[in-house]
Amino acid sequence: MNETLTGAHILCRALVESGVEVIFGYPGGAIMPFYHALPEYPRLRHILVRHEQAAAHAADGYARAGGRVGVCVATSGPGATNLVTGLATAHMDSSPVVAITGQVARPMIGRDAFQETDIIGITLPITKQSYLVQEASELGPIVTEALALAQEGRPGPVLIDVPKDVQNQRAEYSSPPVSRSAKREPGRGGEDGVGKAARLIAAAKRPLLMVGHGTILSNAYAEVRSLAEKTGMPVITTLLGISAFPDGHPLHLGMPGMHGEVHVNRAIQRADLIVGIGLRFDDRVTGNLAAFAPRAQLVHIDLDRAEIGKNVRPAVGIVGDAKAVTARLVAAVESRSCQPWMEEIQDNRREPVAAFRGDLSPEAILASICEVTRGECTIVTDVGQHQMWVAKLYPYRRPNSHITSGGLGTMGFAVPAAMGVHLARPGETVWAISGDGGFQMNMAEIATMVQEGLTVKMAIFNNGYLGMVRQWQQFFHEKRYSCTPIGSPDYVKLAEAYGIPGYRVKDASELADTVWRANAYPGPALVEFVIEQEANVYPMIPPGGSLSEPIEAEPARVPAD
Repeated sequence: MNETLTGAHILCRALVESGVEVIFGYPGGAIMPFYHALPEYPRLRHILVRHEQAAAHAADGYARAGGRVGVCVATSGPGATNLVTGLATAHMDSSPVVAITGQVARPMIGRDAFQETDIIGITLPITKQSYLVQEASELGPIVTEALALAQEGRPGPVLIDVPKDVQNQRAEYSSPPVSRSAKREPGRGGEDGVGKAARLIAAAKRPLLMVGHGTILSNAYAEVRSLAEKTGMPVITTLLGISAFPDGHPLHLGMPGMHGEVHVNRAIQRADLIVGIGLRFDDRVTGNLAAFAPRAQLVHIDLDRAEIGKNVRPAVGIVGDAKAVTARLVAAVESRSCQPWMEEIQDNRREPVAAFRGDLSPEAILASICEVTRGECTIVTDVGQHQMWVAKLYPYRRPNSHITSGGLGTMGFAVPAAMGVHLARPGETVWAISGDGGFQMNMAEIATMVQEGLTVKMAIFNNGYLGMVRQWQQFFHEKRYSCTPIGSPDYVKLAEAYGIPGYRVKDASELADTVWRANAYPGPALVEFVIEQEANVYPMIPPGGSLSEPIEAEPARVPAD
């Protein structure tokens, strides 16, 4: 039965009837009709962020943790442009987000009206599709299509730009048909590729299984584990592939690339076969492409045809969903063992270099969080040194329990993304771990947590520097620490100002009790860990270097004449 509704009401109804439950946003002039209609739709829970970038990151975290589309809303002009970094983050990491932006009225478009911006043009390279809605009658079908498109194939962001007069315009609306389900290409027609891959695995003496984010997106955990266990192939997980394969498994080696462990990178350089599932072979994984895996043939499985051969040339490329293709590969391979190869890798394994003075090390902090939560939590990280420590040192044994900004490397991601993760997993503990630089970019979202009752635990690794930039300055820029020392507020007083508990830890003896108290508090809580100022992340592949050229310890000091 058709009804006559305003565009704003159609927008709300279409979201509700498509199953959307949570939206993150910030009102303003051009989106005001939507916000006027919103109270009539109590099934839509609106989270009022303190900055639109946080709305996009929160929608992204919600999507990654919940396996469904995250929705964010902003007004035109600065509201819309503030979403851009968050949409680019979602685009780079294949996260399904739908952004709804207000736009100036249709007669004013192109006239440099107040708060007018061509957000369609701005976001063209970082969205799967963008819609400028011209008639209220188009809104229902566009919302339904956008939500499906965000999840179809390789997931990613979609933008809907709605002029203010279209939100006020009246049109007939009927409930959409059953929404089309998100389709993932199963990879049919790739039987030859699967057969060739199986034969390469059977013949390889030093094979590796390299697992990326596509494994998590396709829920291919069981299939990837079956493939590893049936073939005995050691498993490497990329930064975004962490938690796709359990850390404690005897076949798990660790993370590769710029800050990957030496034995992992050495295995890549000695391997005769690499089977990559759901990854891009990006520069942080490969190092110098010309020197990457010089002895290995590559099998590359990816949903996105454009990724096959983009960075590395595979011997076998298979386009299809990681879950479906890996299941077929499991059926095609013969059972075998790679024990001699695994022993060779383990024989080359060395204990990581201690890079911390004092006993309050990242390893001790993360061990405490893991012990207090019993590993039953989701870790959301920002970008920088702490991100690498958390990726390498925390024992991820549960699927999709590690969420971070990988492709874009967006500082300020963790705190708002963790809010979305909490809403997607309300019964689970969520820790947002940041450096002092990244935390200050979006620390105003503590107010959102308090107002909306979002139980997120915040950990700050405070070393008084933009740590990763400082590390590069130390190694490659003559220790000229230009603009990297960074001050912080008193985080304990900051927490107090927002009405939440705040703690400061300077010594490892304080860890267990403090982390327990923060974790047990029935609401958001903040813990500042004051760590060694000039601690470094080791190992490190220098820019332009190959995986065979790691910096494993601080460069030796040159003695004075």
